[in-house]
Amino acid sequence: MSFLKKNIIRFLYKVLHSGAYKIYKQDKDNAWAKASFKNFGLNSNLPDTHWIKNPQYISIGKNFSSLFNLRLEAWDHFQGENFIPEISIGDNVIFNSDIHIGGINKITIGNNVLMASRIYISDHSHGNISSEDLKCIPCARPLYSKGPVVIEDNVWIGEGVCILPGVTIGENSIIGANSVVNKSFPKNSVIAGIPAKLIRTL
Repeated sequence: MSFLKKNIIRFLYKVLHSGAYKIYKQDKDNAWAKASFKNFGLNSNLPDTHWIKNPQYISIGKNFSSLFNLRLEAWDHFQGENFIPEISIGDNVIFNSDIHIGGINKITIGNNVLMASRIYISDHSHGNISSEDLKCIPCARPLYSKGPVVIEDNVWIGEGVCILPGVTIGENSIIGANSVVNKSFPKNSVIAGIPAKLIRTL
């Protein structure tokens, strides 16, 4: 590699990793979010790496922050079927890295919710486990929702948690790491396990 090419690569690396460029990219991402999302609140920020599908169905309140690899998917069309999805995230919500939220129905996340990393929340699945659906390969099965997902205010969700369709998590609840939540729990619950069970009431 020539001396000139090395210097150009070095220069570009410094620019792309500079504080000024990060601020520029953050401002650009936030301007896009304000123009594209249904609502994007004051002092909210998208992370450096994100993948957003159909932001017009997604609302985010004020003071939202997330680390890298945020994935928000609002599916309004799949395999010839139409949906009216809604993903709503409240105020003062903090996500760690690798959060994946997918909706065809409705997902509501309340205020002051804290999430660790590698969390999956979905209001739907590929197929409804009927004999008819099982004749199709998984990726060709129609999307099916058992109902909305509701996470109420002040919930703390641990590392690696999976929250499935039709689930409501009551306010002030705590979900232990790596839990699979397939049913609803009332407020002030500490839950954990696969499937998640009530450990204690606060």
